[in-house]
Amino acid sequence: MALRYEYAVETEDLAKYYVMGPVTVRALDGVSVKIRRSEYLSIMGPSGSGKTTFFNMVGGLDRPTRGKVFIDEVDIASLDAYELAWLRAKKIGYIFQTFNLIPVLTALENVTLPMVFTGVEREERLRRAKEMLTRVGLGERLDHKPGELSGGQQQRVAIARALVNNPVIVLADEPTGNLDLHTGLEIINLLKTLNTEEKVTIINATHDLKMIDVSDRIFWLRDGKIERIETRAEVAVKEVE
Repeated sequence: MALRYEYAVETEDLAKYYVMGPVTVRALDGVSVKIRRSEYLSIMGPSGSGKTTFFNMVGGLDRPTRGKVFIDEVDIASLDAYELAWLRAKKIGYIFQTFNLIPVLTALENVTLPMVFTGVEREERLRRAKEMLTRVGLGERLDHKPGELSGGQQQRVAIARALVNNPVIVLADEPTGNLDLHTGLEIINLLKTLNTEEKVTIINATHDLKMIDVSDRIFWLRDGKIERIETRAEVAVKEVE
């Protein structure tokens, strides 16, 4: 039976600096946080505040200048290239603003692709992909390619792809950024439903204030640092005041 750690993600003094000639850009500057399993977390802040850099560190897509990232209590800096690739494929799902679907593949093929890298047999890949696409409301669109789908439908394919390997966490980077207001709200509600039903931890970087309504906590980033951490209830009280 798999261990169930209290925290899906922990960071300790996480920093990422970029040296550009005489200037050092502190994209992240000492971020220490603990993110609980099954939590829906939104990271908010202005452009350049460090949201995407934080995502890249937690997702194992880039190495920190200083500090540590733990996924299920495993220090990802201690992993070799093969182990890190396995962790990214198996424990982390990614959702991007630009969908990042492969245009020549159908919705079904796009969703089955992550399972190829984790060694899932073909019949099981197809079963799980069909099931997940049905869960996100695309059971009738399995054979459609991205160009034959609306923006909202493409994002639903991306969500299905992110969840199909039963990850510990899903990193959603501006998932409503390319969608209209109505479709964006549908995607927000879908992510919250899947968060509740699948018990997956969702970490969402966004400018979309509607995300606050479904978030358990909100991390406000500014200049690479955590400016403040609030619960949804605390934000609601401020709005009333």
